[in-house]
Amino acid sequence: MEVEKKELSQYLSQFISETRMQRFHEVLEERTRHITVVLEDIYQEHNASAVLRSCDCFGLQDVHFIENRNKYKISTDVDMGASSWLSINRISGKEQNNTKKCLMDLKAQGYTIVATTPHEKDITLDQLDITKKTALVFGTEIDGITDDVRECADEFVRIPMHGFTESFNISVSAALCMYDLSTRLRHSNVDYKLSEEEKEELLFEWIKNSIKKCDLIIKDYMQKKAANLL
Repeated sequence: MEVEKKELSQYLSQFISETRMQRFHEVLEERTRHITVVLEDIYQEHNASAVLRSCDCFGLQDVHFIENRNKYKISTDVDMGASSWLSINRISGKEQNNTKKCLMDLKAQGYTIVATTPHEKDITLDQLDITKKTALVFGTEIDGITDDVRECADEFVRIPMHGFTESFNISVSAALCMYDLSTRLRHSNVDYKLSEEEKEELLFEWIKNSIKKCDLIIKDYMQKKAANLL
């Protein structure tokens, strides 16, 4: 993290209560990028928002929205502010195939692409190897994942069901997967936590998001610093 941002975080912290700052540090200690979530063309905003809320609750920092046909929208009543604390990556418009672009970028970052759908080579959720960095991919509410996801996927995972209904709602499916994997991860010896630099970066962003008119406060700080008034 740039020294300037560290200094800014320290300066801005005076505008945040001690209780809130303590909570920031507590949450950062359990944040992870070892597991990430990818949503392909989700069109119901309450589903997308529920997934964001679960990501925050289970400590997953990054969410990727692939927007080939549908644009991601937030339902504030469902999201409950979760999006303010997450790193959201929207993949849309610039590529002929946003799905392949997103998944190949994640592979380049060392992620195993896990498609959440029944498949002839599938495994159950509890069999998934948590030692590998994992990108969980969820498809649309009706059609599920596309053929592009199937081509790029390294693993296929299913959640065992024992009733008449053939599938879970996507937000429920995502929450079940996140709960299982994050729980197993936290009871393992895997180094899943953020680096100190990543924590500092997020802390800076969270502090900024918590202060009204923060840009003006930062501008004033920079002017005073330039004039050696600090």
